[in-house]
Amino acid sequence: MPIPYDPSRDALDSPELRPTVFTAGGNYDIDGLCAEFARLAYIRYEKGGAELQRLEQALALVSFEGAAPFNNADDDTHGFGAVRRSDGLAVLAFRGTEPQSLTDIALDLEGSLSAWTESAGQVHAGFARAARGLREAADNWLQTTTATRTQLILTGHSLGAAIATLFASLCTPNALVTFGSPRVGDAAFVATLAHVDITRYVDCCDLVTDLPPPVGGYVHAGASNYITREGELAPHADDAFVQADRAAARDDYLLQYAWRIGDVMVRDLADHAPINYVRSLVP
Repeated sequence: MPIPYDPSRDALDSPELRPTVFTAGGNYDIDGLCAEFARLAYIRYEKGGAELQRLEQALALVSFEGAAPFNNADDDTHGFGAVRRSDGLAVLAFRGTEPQSLTDIALDLEGSLSAWTESAGQVHAGFARAARGLREAADNWLQTTTATRTQLILTGHSLGAAIATLFASLCTPNALVTFGSPRVGDAAFVATLAHVDITRYVDCCDLVTDLPPPVGGYVHAGASNYITREGELAPHADDAFVQADRAAARDDYLLQYAWRIGDVMVRDLADHAPINYVRSLVP
C-alpha cells in the first residue's frame, strides 16, 4: 500500500501538516477524492494567505479551480466548496474536531438530542449548532454554483462528517461520503436521508464511530463500510469478522506502536486519524 499506516500524534491532532497525497495526473475515484478533501479541510484556510493558497494548490492537482471557504468564528467551524469545471463535479467538505479547539470539544459534548426542524427527527444538539452556523455561507455557494455543477458530493471527517450528514438533509446531494463519523441523530432523522446515496467508512477500531452510544434513540446514517487492520476495504464484513479483526489490531498495536514516543497510545484513537482513511482509498 503506497501510504503506510500512521500511528503518530501529529496524524491525529494536526492532520493538516502533511502535504497533500494528490499528484498531478493522478487517477482518483469519488471516494478517494473525498477522503483527501476531508483531510484537507483541516488546513487553516480561514487565515487566508499561504494556507488558503496551499489548499487551492492541492485542489488544482485534481483540476478543481479555487476554493470557497466557509467559516463561523463563533463556533470555530469550517468548510469549503470547490468545483471541477471539466466535468461539473462539486464537493462540499467540512472540517472535523480540532483537539486544541475548546469550542469544537464543547460542540462534541452537547450530546443531547434536539429537534432538527430543518427536516425531521432529532439530532445531536452540538452538531446541529455547527451545521446551522455554516448554512448561510454554504447555501450562498450552492446557489452561485448551480449553473456550473452537474453533481454535488458532501463529505467530512469526524465532526465534519456529522455536519455533512446534516447538510444532506438540507440539499439534494448526489452522494454523501463520510469518514470516522459519529452517530448524528435518531431514526426519524435518518429516514429523511433515504434518497441520499450514503457511503460511511469505519477504520477498524476508530472509537468515534461508536459515539454517541446507541441509547436514547441514536442510530447511524448509512451502513458501515469497514476498513480492516491492514487497510483493506471489507464493506460487507459481519460482526464476528469485525470483532476478531479489531482484537488482532489492538494486540498488534501494543507490540508495534503504543510504546513509541510520539505515537498515540491506543489503536482506537490512532485509527481515527484522517490519513489512515486516505491510505485505504487513494492509490
